[in-house]
Amino acid sequence: MRDLELTPRLRLLADWVPPGARLADIGTDHGYLPVWLRLHGRAVSAIACDLREKPLARARETGRTWGADGIQYRLGNGLAPVSPEEADTVVIAGMGGENIASILARAPWTADGRHTLLLQPQTRAEVLRAFLAENGYAIRREALVEDRGVFYPVMEAGGGEMSLTLGQLHGGAALLRDPLGDRYIIRKIIRLQTAVAGLNRSGGGREKADALREIISALLSMREEWRRANRT
Repeated sequence: MRDLELTPRLRLLADWVPPGARLADIGTDHGYLPVWLRLHGRAVSAIACDLREKPLARARETGRTWGADGIQYRLGNGLAPVSPEEADTVVIAGMGGENIASILARAPWTADGRHTLLLQPQTRAEVLRAFLAENGYAIRREALVEDRGVFYPVMEAGGGEMSLTLGQLHGGAALLRDPLGDRYIIRKIIRLQTAVAGLNRSGGGREKADALREIISALLSMREEWRRANRT
């Protein structure tokens, strides 16, 4: 019997879903994650949500194709279609960090300490980390996954308190032992150096260039920490 295969990015999220979870998958798109979790008995129920009807229709089709039951498909913005009592595990993946932060801001019950949040920002992870630190959340663990040549951070978070350094905001809250951590930090440093060079060529944005240099310095320090932690 053939099995529904998940991309590396989705498979890491699936591995982190607690057994017996009542799942809410926000921005479900094709619905692969909730369908896989139900097929493998990892989730007792699932709510697949999307902002648009077409992705939700694709998710329904995935569920029908694979014969997955126990999934409700709901149209709506962010977590608006889900009540706090219906889910104990919330997955928000496949969108920018600022969008994930906005969804959580509109659902403050996600910081009540009773919900596990599995977050995977495609971009602007630093915006999401900052939001979590400033709004009563704590990142319990973080890992990197490489999918088609791109590094994606995956965070498990919940209600709590944490403070992050500038380096942790941009280079990961808990990635010092991650085998991909060094390459992740290097890529960020290169992108920031390119941005600084562009600002220098344009002759403007001196304050912005100085701010980027500060981040680069923090990331260089983080890279040294990673190297010491991994004895490289």
